[in-house]
Amino acid sequence: MIKREAEKTIHNLLRGFPVVTITGPRQSGKTTLAKAVFADRPYASLEEPDVRLMARGDPRSFLERYPDGAVLDEVQRCPELLSYIQSIVDADGRMGLFILTGSQHFGLMSDITQSLAGRTAFLELLPFSLTELEKSPRKPESIDMMLFSGSYPPLYDRDVSTRSWFGAYVTAYLERDVRQVLKVQELETFQRFVRLCAGRTGQLLNYSSIAAECGITHNTAKAWISVLEASYILFQLRPHHVNFNKRLVKTSKLYFYDVGLVSWLLGIQTPDQMVTHPLRGHIFETFVIGELVKSFLNRAERPNLYFWRDSNGVEVDVLIEHGRRLIPVEIKSGKTVASDFFSGLERWQSLAGNLAINPALIYGGSENYRHKDISVIGWRDIKAKKLSELME
Repeated sequence: MIKREAEKTIHNLLRGFPVVTITGPRQSGKTTLAKAVFADRPYASLEEPDVRLMARGDPRSFLERYPDGAVLDEVQRCPELLSYIQSIVDADGRMGLFILTGSQHFGLMSDITQSLAGRTAFLELLPFSLTELEKSPRKPESIDMMLFSGSYPPLYDRDVSTRSWFGAYVTAYLERDVRQVLKVQELETFQRFVRLCAGRTGQLLNYSSIAAECGITHNTAKAWISVLEASYILFQLRPHHVNFNKRLVKTSKLYFYDVGLVSWLLGIQTPDQMVTHPLRGHIFETFVIGELVKSFLNRAERPNLYFWRDSNGVEVDVLIEHGRRLIPVEIKSGKTVASDFFSGLERWQSLAGNLAINPALIYGGSENYRHKDISVIGWRDIKAKKLSELME
């Protein structure tokens, strides 16, 4: 089993909270992680109908089976338990009693906010980071294989083809999670919508455009994006507010959490097709920003990530807030660094002055070095340790 970076974080949280709640997309490894942390505690999955029936029918008796705590998996399936857990941890007084997991962020968070406010810490677990994949004998050996395969744990611990697994994953997601929440009747329309979103990863989000292309209303597009966000399929990167007396783009950019899913949705069938794919640059950018997000979430921190673009075309792909300063990061998919790769960073730094620190260029090659005051980082080194050096 690949040890998760978040394991240490959870152990630390359990010392200060009676409950830790792990959320994230399906198949990201939440159950495996919870069991590893609580290896000596009982485990109950509320996905199982008989367990769920028992928990709903007599929640007090159900929880009395776990006087020293337990892992309660997919707890959003039985929100009735949460009020009883509140009573138990308040009366008990011990820290680190329960680990709860859940996939449907939208339902789980509202229930927990009402019942366990102040009693639980939260950790969002995404698929493997690059640091974690380095421990796998099946780790991708090239950037194009990485962009094609993505990081979902089942692809690295079982003998299954990437395309087969994502086909089953998308089918299960559409028929189960989304259908439950949105009551989507036309699944083909929704699936087309998700594919259109994949074609816009790394680009400005235009609700009207995607709605028109899909044949749905603007409000429906917003609602579907919200559910995809809550389900950890995609997220929005907000523009940073600092303007330097410039007119700024105020629209968010759209990104998927996993590039393997993007590749499957775009119909990319082999890693070789990635080399010449017209969206390769956007897919690579999605991959890098996903790694940046993981570096924060694995420490149970909010990702302070933004982008910056003004009306004159000056743009920085990512700004990382670090106290009162900003770390600008440019992302280029090319495997060879060209001089114009630095133009956006240099122009932004000239505007930002002392506000800018530790500028970096992340690219599709493998060498690491410094260009003037800019750290040039190859894709293999987009790891927690390397990224933490930028924030020192």
